[in-house]
Amino acid sequence: MHPKKISIQDYTYDLPISCIADHPLAERDASRLLVYRDGVISETVYRDIAGQLPEGALMVFNNTRVVEARILFQKATGASIEIFCLEPPAEYGGMAAAISKTGSVRWKCLIGGASKWKRGQVLTKVIGGAGMVLEARYIEKLTDSFLVELSWQPATLSFAELLHQAGVIPLPPYIHRTAEVSDQERYQTVYARHDGSVAAPTAGLHFTDQIFHALEDRHIRRTFVTLHVGAGTFLPVKAATMEGHHMHIEGIAVTREAIEEVRHTLAGGRPVIAVGTTSARTVESLFWLGVLAARQPDVAPEQLMVRQWDAYEGAAVAGEREATGKGEAAGVKAEAALTALLGWMDRQQLTQLVTTTQLLITPGYEWKIVKGLITNFHQPESTLLLLVASLIGDDWRKVYHYALAHGFRFLSYGDGCLLFRPDGDG
Repeated sequence: MHPKKISIQDYTYDLPISCIADHPLAERDASRLLVYRDGVISETVYRDIAGQLPEGALMVFNNTRVVEARILFQKATGASIEIFCLEPPAEYGGMAAAISKTGSVRWKCLIGGASKWKRGQVLTKVIGGAGMVLEARYIEKLTDSFLVELSWQPATLSFAELLHQAGVIPLPPYIHRTAEVSDQERYQTVYARHDGSVAAPTAGLHFTDQIFHALEDRHIRRTFVTLHVGAGTFLPVKAATMEGHHMHIEGIAVTREAIEEVRHTLAGGRPVIAVGTTSARTVESLFWLGVLAARQPDVAPEQLMVRQWDAYEGAAVAGEREATGKGEAAGVKAEAALTALLGWMDRQQLTQLVTTTQLLITPGYEWKIVKGLITNFHQPESTLLLLVASLIGDDWRKVYHYALAHGFRFLSYGDGCLLFRPDGDG
């Protein structure tokens, strides 16, 4: 069955509110870890995760950093208006360039209380006692958001610095409380580096320096990619089938060294373990980018991207088949795709790949690189749950039933699981 025909109602379960964690545990690595390997479920805790991973494995982490994307304004009338900064317009050339802009930006936003804010009207916010002033002007209504112009003084501050002073951490909508001071630290991974996400890559929230030392002792290596998580990660699938669902687009940045590390791992027959669904989507996207680069060696950087259905149909799949000459059953080896991608980067004189991915991973997807996944427990009828189901098949029900029956904590601040593909190493 083509993934477009998948009914989202086949990927639901009953999630009691009492199972949703609204605060993290006092210690990051004390969270419970469900391990699924060869159809068998076992339990441990994150601080002991090194013993669950094969020696020589490569772990891929997403080092994005959550920005304080929620800004609260108050009108002279007393009415409150909340601006949730989602992403920059495409013409800014990506998150890294946009978040570093000084003085003013235009940004796609959600607006709480939009009916109280008229087009062209300026909102003003004085920030603390440091003489900082932020102004917001409503420019236009977009299809699923608003375009807002933000300007500030001192104009020498970057937008990232401005948000750090003016905004608050955007906790997920299923956490029904206001952000606390502790969330500034706990809703970030310890290795967060690059500003740009409006949601944390939550699988990484459990990792500590002590875990990293234990991984090194077992010769388990790690590398980092960047995918800036958008608010679309929380959007439920509202269409009856996946054909009617528009997958959100997210920006990714991957260094040449990280791609080489993945290729080297695969060439040595060792497994690649993705820490989080965002890392998994990024790594798998590298394969399809490599296939496209092999098929179109001179493709321009702005045209090299992964679209929603590229893994199932169209030029990417055609390119995969053409490369072997053996038709539908054969596929390009992942090492070959990554080699083609690195060759394209050489021709473009790029040391870092910056592009976007809309890759939708659902049951029916053929995993190309990732052998194991570390992730939290996800919402019913979500694209994240579909990704899990694509990795371990119908046993996702077995895993989630076990987690619910044994008191695991769900969603962003909850416990997690380590899942190995049935045909994977581990």
